[in-house]
Parts: sequence; structure tokens; C-alpha cells
Amino acid sequence: MTATLVCGAVERSGAEIDARAARLAGALARLGVEDGGTVAVMLKNHPAYVDIIQGCRIAGAYYCQINWHFKRDEAGFILNDCGATVLFIRPDLLAAIAGAIPAGVQVIVVDPDPVAGAFESWLAAQAPYAGPPRTPRGHMAYTSGTTGRPKGVRRLPPTAEQQALAAQVVKDALGIYPGVRSLVSAPLYHSAPSSFAQQSLLQGSLFVLEEKFDAEATLALIARHRIDTAYLVPTMYVRLLRLPAEVRSRYDLSSLKFVASTGSPCAPEVKRAMIEWLGPVIHEAYASSETGYITVMRPQDAARKPGSAGKALGRAEIRIFDDNGHALPNGEIGTIYAHQPAYSDFSYHGNEAARRAIERDGLISVGDMGYVDAEGFLFVCDRAADMVISGGVNIYPAEIEHVLITLPGVADCAVVGIPDDEFGESLAAQVVAEAGATLDAETIRMALSERIAGYKVPRRIDIVAALPRDDNGKLQKRKIRDAYWSGRSRKI
Repeated sequence: MTATLVCGAVERSGAEIDARAARLAGALARLGVEDGGTVAVMLKNHPAYVDIIQGCRIAGAYYCQINWHFKRDEAGFILNDCGATVLFIRPDLLAAIAGAIPAGVQVIVVDPDPVAGAFESWLAAQAPYAGPPRTPRGHMAYTSGTTGRPKGVRRLPPTAEQQALAAQVVKDALGIYPGVRSLVSAPLYHSAPSSFAQQSLLQGSLFVLEEKFDAEATLALIARHRIDTAYLVPTMYVRLLRLPAEVRSRYDLSSLKFVASTGSPCAPEVKRAMIEWLGPVIHEAYASSETGYITVMRPQDAARKPGSAGKALGRAEIRIFDDNGHALPNGEIGTIYAHQPAYSDFSYHGNEAARRAIERDGLISVGDMGYVDAEGFLFVCDRAADMVISGGVNIYPAEIEHVLITLPGVADCAVVGIPDDEFGESLAAQVVAEAGATLDAETIRMALSERIAGYKVPRRIDIVAALPRDDNGKLQKRKIRDAYWSGRSRKI
């Protein structure tokens, strides 16, 4: 039986969710979504997200989450690339991207009102799916991997053995197990919260979906619903820790046994403060859409291994290679390659060359650099293609630079991640003006905000005389980053 859902004022039993999912699956089939097809979703956290996740399982479809911050060009690329035949979207977001929706994609508008909106009337009128059983599938996450345009990760259906292995991985990395009472506050357009939601619905007894993170409201929900497991990210830790002590003490959090976090490295001092407050419940995993969950850092090891991403999960294999493809011994930094047997193989939708390029000896790399110590703990030292993780959100500087360089008066540019006490990292841009041109940060910021999502617009924009490049013209981003990170205990 599917877990009971609580989201805002909405509470639905597992039986109600199953009935709604069957009707949604029936609608998808009648709209032409085939077994193995794709459905796009551009929503904020909303009870309808659960209908779509469960309905797509019955319909045998991948659901492709689109970041609701995306502007027309960003969303349009994914809609064209993923091959979706149906798009679920909020009305305000539809107005922003309407011109980018490919011909033939059928749009279903999901009202913000989860009780009396037009979506409820539409769903109630649908007949349940009555065709032959289809193969359940999960989400289709888009990731830039190491370079280039975002790529859609489509995973094959798992075997029975992989399902058994994955159940243990999910328990160890996310704290999800049969009967769990779980909560997620992070947006479901991210891969990890989406996975957390899928597993919570399949295995849990109660799933609380917070529409938008609010520090005190999250504590209240944990206390009210006796939550066992919560998915939070380091930015949320910082905001929770900033609550006055008297506010934190109002809520009984003794039910909380596991807090899961992945996607964004947590500063050791922040993790230490959370463990001092909540006890040994903070778990940090290293994962990617391509590899799945590879390691977990358990709270009992946090103090003696600060900065580590933890040890291998289950049967996961981790190897470190140098630039020539030679395996490196413990303690030496190289490119991280990994394989998690609990997950089925995947493809990059429409880009098999890129998929082949990241594999070596059956292991996958997304370009991260790191090392494994003598006890088997993984340390991540640098990330794929200068990727920045700000508040748990993956941001690829090359995408911003491609827009920056087209702005009038810009001769050269670079975007890097810089320290941010709340978000872990934020963005800084260094911009070189063309001869005779005058540039200012606010004009650049406004021009960028018209073309890319607001969270990608650098908070800091510095106009500089030149960027550090080597004799071949290659930009030396490490030199730029080091100036911002000087004196910090971590470099990512």
C-alpha cells in the first residue's frame, strides 16, 4: 500500500493515492504515452507531483522533472530533447515558457489550489488504466555531467537482484525502509529529493511533502507527525541552526532517527553543530544521477573524518585513475570512477557517445577528483568541470559564461564558485571589457536575469583587466577560485 500523503492542508490515504494514480495513468495512455515514454513535469512541490510519480509507474513512463526556475530557452531544450508527449505545468510557469513547448506536446495545467482547481476536475473525470501491465520506471533526470548541454539519464528497469540490493542502499543512504515516516522539504525537480519521494511512497507509512522549506515549520512538522527520516540539505541546516535556541527547544524532535543529505558537501563545522543538536542522525551521501548512491558518511565517523564523503555503500566499487588511465593507490588524488551494482545501466538520451566517454573498465565518472584513504573513506577534492553546488543546486558555470560572452562590451569572462556561509557556495563572475567599453555589475546582472534562471545569475560580478590564461589560452580557473577561497578549511 502506498504511504499516506500530507502536503499543506491536503491529506490522502494510500488507497486514495493509488486510485488517483490509476486514473492519471489511464489518461496518459489515452493521450498516447507509450510504455517507456516520457512525461514532463514543471511544478513546485504540490500534491499533484505524487499523482504524477505514481501514475507514471502504472503507465510505464519516465517522468522528467524540469526546474521551475528555468526560462524559456532552458526549459525548451529539455522539452525538445526528452521526447515528452505530455507536460504537467503550473499556469504561471506556462506563460513564461509557452513559446518553447514543442508542437504535439499536450499541456495539462495544474492549479496551485490542490483541492478545488481545474486539475482536480480533470483527474476525477478520467477512467482508470485498464490495459496490460507496464514496466514501472522512475524519473529521467537531466544533468550536464562533465561538459556540454544537459543530458537526460534514462535508467533501464532493474532486475530482481538489483531491486534487493537497492533496498539496502536506499536504507543506508536515505534512511527509507518499510513503514518509515518521512519528510522532504527540498524541491522534487532535483534528482535526490525525487528518489527520496519515490521510495517513501513505495515503502513508507507516511510521507510529508513540504511545499516550501521554512525552518521553524519543518521542525513543527517533524514534531507533529513523529517523523523518523527527513531529507534536508546543508543550506537548510544553516537556517535551522540560526533559529533562536528558545524556538528550537519548542519542538520534540526525539522521533528523528535519520537525516539524509546528498548533492552538496556539508561544511564540517555545520555537520558538527547539527549532530550536537540532534544527535548522531546526520548522514551525507556521495551520488550522481549516473552512478546512483556510492558512499555514505555516517555520523559516528564525522568527527574523525571531517570532509569525507564516507565509505562505499553495499557492493559499490570505487577506483581512482590518473590522466593516463592508471589506477592510483590510496591517498593519491585522481579522477573518481565508481560502479554501484544495485542500479541498472543507463543511457544518455540521444547521446550515446557522451555515455561511452565517461566509462572505464565498467566504472563511471562524472569528472570529480578525489582520493580514498587507507580505511576506505572517499574524499572529494574538486568537482566535475568546475560545477558549483549552491544550496544543493548544481550550477554549471560554462552555461552562464556562454550567455555572458554574448553581452555587449564583454571581451572575456569566467564564472566560479566562491564561499557562502548559507549556501555553501555562490557564484562570482569576472568580466573583461572590450577596448573602449564601459561595463558595470548591475547592468550585466539585469541582462543575465532576462536569459537565465535567477539562481544562476552571479551574486558578485567583478570587472577585471584580464583573466589568468596559460600560453595556450586555457583559462586557469583554479587561480581565480583560490583568491576567493584563501583561508578557508575546504576548497569546494
